[in-house]
Amino acid sequence: MPTQTVCVLGGGSFGTVLANIVAGNGFRVNFWMRNEALVEQVNIQRENPQYLPGYRLHDQVTATHDIEAAVAGSRLVFVAVPSAYFRTVVRKMKHAVTDDTMLVSTTKGIEAGSFLLMSQVMREELPDARIGVLSGPNLAGEIAKKSLTGTVIASASEAVRERVREVLRSEYFRVYTNDDMFGVELGGSLKNIYAIIAGLAAAMGMGQNTNSMLITRSLTEMARFGRELGADPMTFLGLAGVGDLIVTCSSSLSRNFRVGFALGQGKSLKEAVAELGQVAEGVNTLKQVKEKADQLGIYMPLATGLYRIVYEGMAVEQVIAALMHGEGALDVEYEANQSKKLTGARACPTTS
Repeated sequence: MPTQTVCVLGGGSFGTVLANIVAGNGFRVNFWMRNEALVEQVNIQRENPQYLPGYRLHDQVTATHDIEAAVAGSRLVFVAVPSAYFRTVVRKMKHAVTDDTMLVSTTKGIEAGSFLLMSQVMREELPDARIGVLSGPNLAGEIAKKSLTGTVIASASEAVRERVREVLRSEYFRVYTNDDMFGVELGGSLKNIYAIIAGLAAAMGMGQNTNSMLITRSLTEMARFGRELGADPMTFLGLAGVGDLIVTCSSSLSRNFRVGFALGQGKSLKEAVAELGQVAEGVNTLKQVKEKADQLGIYMPLATGLYRIVYEGMAVEQVIAALMHGEGALDVEYEANQSKKLTGARACPTTS
């Protein structure tokens, strides 16, 4: 039986480790990268020097700058590009997609202007495609070291879920499944906001009591927001919710945490992002979520507080004082929806 081909679109840190996991499981990988010079380096040096220097790439990974050639012949395509470029990339590859192609987004972000998640962008561009999303506490630097890691593949299609499990599971990468695609994807996007807050608090010298409170209340905000938009709030208690939230709010490997840390050191947002040198999705997500929360009347004190610091120039101390004297006092407010909705349409809010 000939070796099957899987495509990974996006030459960043996560796209790189994803390509290597797939190749290590015996599949040929077409690895598309926007940077043509980097393609040559990857194919000759067998590493991605820009994002993961020293991380040896499997011989079955072939980098290319030709997106249609990368997708053609691949029944499974992972899209691992920043949300700002996601729709453009999907449009470029759509003519190479067939009825048999499965598309899986790994991007944890929200499209500016439309408030669409990446699966919804794919659905708009490719209405008949079989779609899934991959999310979880998946720091690329740790995966590169083969640290034991869990992830979630979410899709309405059982075939997509099982195919991704087959392609990705290994002795160090465990794949779980979920059918709440919207909730899994939303959790991965929302947690980036709270990672910025956690980084800011860490830079100010706040301790583990503070971090614990932030993570717990962030989870409550995420579930509250998700429920109002139609996600099952119980999804946020899984790997793609609390799991991803814990790691991104606790590790300096998290790009969003590092942006927050720089802000806590007194740097401007522009300086923090420039220092990072990579995309931190939480910066864009914060704007989108604040606008949506205001529109729907959803109580989001932490996200609102960060927005005031970053975009309105309010003093951190003033925001902290307002948060600590806030009116909301209910500790636990989880309530599962009666039915899961995968489309992302707003559900009738339940009381809590």
